[in-house]
Amino acid sequence: DVENPSTGQVISRVPLSTEAETNRAIESAHAAYQAWSRTPVSRRAQYLYDLLGLLKENEKQITLTLVEEMGKSIPDAYAETKRAIENLEVACGMPVLQQGEKLVGAADGIDAEVIRQPMGVFALIAPFNFPAMVPFWFFPYALATGNTYVMKPSELVPNTMRLITEYIDRTGLPAGVFNLVNGDKTVADAFMANPLVQGVSVVGSSRVCKIVASKCASEGKRFQAMGGAKNHLVVMPDANLDKAIQNMITSCYGCAGQRCMAASVIVCVGEDLYWNVCDKFIAASREVITANPLDPKVAYEPMVMGPVISAKSKQFILDMIKTGIEEGATLALDGRGLAIDGCENGYFIGPTVFTDVKPGMAIHSTEVFGPVVSIMQVDTLDEAIGVINAHQYGNGASIYTQSGHYARKFKLEANAGMIGVNVGIPAPVAYLPFGGMKASLLSDIKAQGKAVVNFFTQDKIVTERFFDE
Repeated sequence: DVENPSTGQVISRVPLSTEAETNRAIESAHAAYQAWSRTPVSRRAQYLYDLLGLLKENEKQITLTLVEEMGKSIPDAYAETKRAIENLEVACGMPVLQQGEKLVGAADGIDAEVIRQPMGVFALIAPFNFPAMVPFWFFPYALATGNTYVMKPSELVPNTMRLITEYIDRTGLPAGVFNLVNGDKTVADAFMANPLVQGVSVVGSSRVCKIVASKCASEGKRFQAMGGAKNHLVVMPDANLDKAIQNMITSCYGCAGQRCMAASVIVCVGEDLYWNVCDKFIAASREVITANPLDPKVAYEPMVMGPVISAKSKQFILDMIKTGIEEGATLALDGRGLAIDGCENGYFIGPTVFTDVKPGMAIHSTEVFGPVVSIMQVDTLDEAIGVINAHQYGNGASIYTQSGHYARKFKLEANAGMIGVNVGIPAPVAYLPFGGMKASLLSDIKAQGKAVVNFFTQDKIVTERFFDE
């Protein structure tokens, strides 16, 4: 069953495919690879251009499908769809992105060059929180570079990619070049076990990423494993606090805190600032609208927070709130027990804020993946950076300041893969790489943009000389 998390209503059913069915899709992709890899790159890109037009024409339908099955707000879902489209636009530039290098006169009468060639079948294990955007970090680049693709959407949110796959089919893309396989762990395991698969990308928890990385390494496959996060927002005394608070609210509560770039820790430098931020942030948190994002009365409000994805997820978040209380943190705003009219079976938790949080508490060390925010106090910027650098995760981190000195120090010394300065969600635009550090990224090559071309191609170095006739 696929549920609308706002209501608990079953909106569709999804097949849990077998290993044999998954292998059929992989074999189909392998069979299509030879002809597809020989297709000129400009012709490969043309299919992406055609898909780009279809996605723009059907942006509203994709967005509403996404909202219904995932529960994020309509503005958040529109933003996600646009990010998917932006990645498609970047991948359309593959005739430039895939170009190699040439050195004439590397030695006496010898020239040398590097050419980037496709490798075969690649696969994706996608997460629930971005059903449209995350697949577009990977598959358009794989197809444009001459590879074929098999992907598994999350069984919690299969409808968005099912719809997008219909649009892919309408482009006339040759059979077997792109394949969608629904299912659970069985499908993911088949990706890693099948020798025809050259590489696997996964976005999920760090625990799952470690499993995927280990299995792929043992099978000699390439892998991209993008894991968990605990993103910190550092507030300096010179920050424009009113704008910072507004920005923090969007970062912490967008998508109900269920995004890898969501901030969940606010670190205040100085005691006076700490109490000021606590007062202002908690007051602003009380103003967040928690509702069914498809309720027409609030559907297009700028800050609507929908449900978390499932009953299991909600229970985990409730358990973490209980743990935070037991550890001695102060529950300054309690989002439990929220009642939404008409959504009694939905998975809602309201904005929740802990103060007096210390490093080492489980509420600080654990990725909660929900609308739960911890506020901490430190005395110096060095101490704030130390809190970030000591944490197991290093996905994103931001600083609020008007000082170039503070900003420069932070972006050079904070160990996180994506840094923001007065930007609460430092997610890079589509032509730059996306990915973290430490336990947030178990791979060398990050997602999207020019960087990901290296994942989907192998360099071949040619050294050549020709003698006189």
